[in-house]
Amino acid sequence: MQKLLAAAGLGSRRAIEQWIREGRVTVNGQVVQLGARAGPGDDVRVDGRPVRLAPAHAPARRLLIYHKPLGQVTTRSDPQGRPTVFDGLPEPGTGRWIVVGRLDIGTSGLLLFTTDGELAHRLMHPSSEIEREDLVTVRGHPSPATLQRLRTGVMLEDGPARFDRLRPVSRTAADATFRVVLHEGRNREVRRMWEAFGHEVTRLKRVRFGPVELPRDLPPGAHREVPVEVMDELLRGLQARQ
Repeated sequence: MQKLLAAAGLGSRRAIEQWIREGRVTVNGQVVQLGARAGPGDDVRVDGRPVRLAPAHAPARRLLIYHKPLGQVTTRSDPQGRPTVFDGLPEPGTGRWIVVGRLDIGTSGLLLFTTDGELAHRLMHPSSEIEREDLVTVRGHPSPATLQRLRTGVMLEDGPARFDRLRPVSRTAADATFRVVLHEGRNREVRRMWEAFGHEVTRLKRVRFGPVELPRDLPPGAHREVPVEVMDELLRGLQARQ
């Protein structure tokens, strides 16, 4: 049961095992124990909510690179009718695409999609500490003292935050562009860090997630399958952190 729920992207196997011990998982209305099984016709629920299970004989995991354009939302559907990052994806064959992380509507760049729910959960879990690299343009010219504070730490409403690395790229009369690296993905974190020092972010683009870089020749709205060797490197990095 824990393998099925993990494949559906609900959490790690360890976390789901604890849910089962707590009686939060039911099959056909009955609370299950560790070792229980379920099939395509079973009504599986967590905390009373139905779960859509991945097919029992799903193919090997797939991973897509996607170049998110500005103006798309990172949801399957949007009440306001805005375009979503799922609109242009290919059919996965079996299962469904799960997005790794989120980029807000005003952020462009690299997103990852996988058909493996457990892989998606592991990639997004804070304990994985996977680096995220962004190209960011801000209004004005931050002082050396501001840049140092951004490297050493600034207090936000949800706790301290800092850039692991921050490197100047270019500047104009009105703004400055930097490459910044974080190992967490809190909501609007990059924007909030700069805004804490009075610098509005005018352009934000995700260019790297762990070892996966946004290809220079991949246009906005396009996608590409991640090579097996890159996926293996990503998995090795996750295992090393466990």
